[in-house]
Amino acid sequence: MNASARAVPLVHRVHFAGENWLHFPALHPDVAINRAATADEKGNLTFEHEGATLGAMEMALSARKSGGLVTAQVKRVAERSSLRPHDVKVPGILVDVIVQAPDPLQTTATAYDPANLGELFRPLSSFRLPEFNASKVIARRVAQELQAGWAVNIGFGISANVPRILLEEGRHGEVTWVIEQGAVGGIPLLDFKFGCSSNAEAFVASPHQFSYFQAGGFDCSLLSFLEVDAHGSVNVSRLSAPPHRGRSGGGVDITARAGKIVFSGSFNAGAKMHIEDGKPIIDKEGRVAKFVEKVDQVSFSGRRARTQRQDITYTTERCVIRLYEAGPVVTELAPGMDLPRDVLDQAATPLRVSGALKAIDPALFVDAPFGLVL
Repeated sequence: MNASARAVPLVHRVHFAGENWLHFPALHPDVAINRAATADEKGNLTFEHEGATLGAMEMALSARKSGGLVTAQVKRVAERSSLRPHDVKVPGILVDVIVQAPDPLQTTATAYDPANLGELFRPLSSFRLPEFNASKVIARRVAQELQAGWAVNIGFGISANVPRILLEEGRHGEVTWVIEQGAVGGIPLLDFKFGCSSNAEAFVASPHQFSYFQAGGFDCSLLSFLEVDAHGSVNVSRLSAPPHRGRSGGGVDITARAGKIVFSGSFNAGAKMHIEDGKPIIDKEGRVAKFVEKVDQVSFSGRRARTQRQDITYTTERCVIRLYEAGPVVTELAPGMDLPRDVLDQAATPLRVSGALKAIDPALFVDAPFGLVL
């Protein structure tokens, strides 16, 4: 945080209706920088080559209301008033400056892929499946939490591989994936292509997608964690070691009303593992605990989740932990794991253990389809 940010805080803690809240005053942008596929000579914008429209209209409105400048980078410029009006997502009356860049990247890792726009549908066989390792085991266990017919939000990290677990298990299409950038359905992409989906059913504006999330209209969210504490709170936004930068992304809005959330991640940081004979083998133990007494920053409140009766699960390669009224409880243990040595002693906070402790499905630790049923 620099001196300017400290001088004018972006958030204030206020007391309202008997509760403490974080108040984020409206921003007043001086410049809005949008990107579109085509602009006509009047500045009307269409997005036919973009993987998402994001919040282009909202950004333009905000900057215009504040007396700011609205700019747009586009691939091509068309004749004045020649674009189909239903295709225009931002009208030219809101655009001040057009900058033409004929060969932009579609994402930070993609030059152009028509499947990300719905121009064509990729064969399902063309999607890369996750390699068999501990992360894939976690994604498989997460998949077992889902039900057919659900609308499921996914975030970056291990969760992003869950759609490909369903694909490998012949269950593609039984769950509809919704991501914050605006895609509905299809298969969300991985790594630096995340935010786009191939073979999507619909693209909606990102602010509309967040309205859907905030209203609790979806069934489940799959997210990652950096730390989990004794109250079940999760930190994804601040690293304790330099450079201290994490990110919550849209997680705060998404988790506020989600009825069910499945967090996933490795049990601790730095461990080296492999799978052998249907069991996880620890080659080198991690040095940084991720289950701690108090998280460095609260990105998701376990206390609030319990008050709202949200269904919260933390899935790792060693165990499954669920959040109950008393706090996090170990409910499942991976094959071959020693509970005291490999789980309890590796946490920096005491973990409760269920009196009905079960084994994680051993089929998840075999490099073959495991018969997923939703």
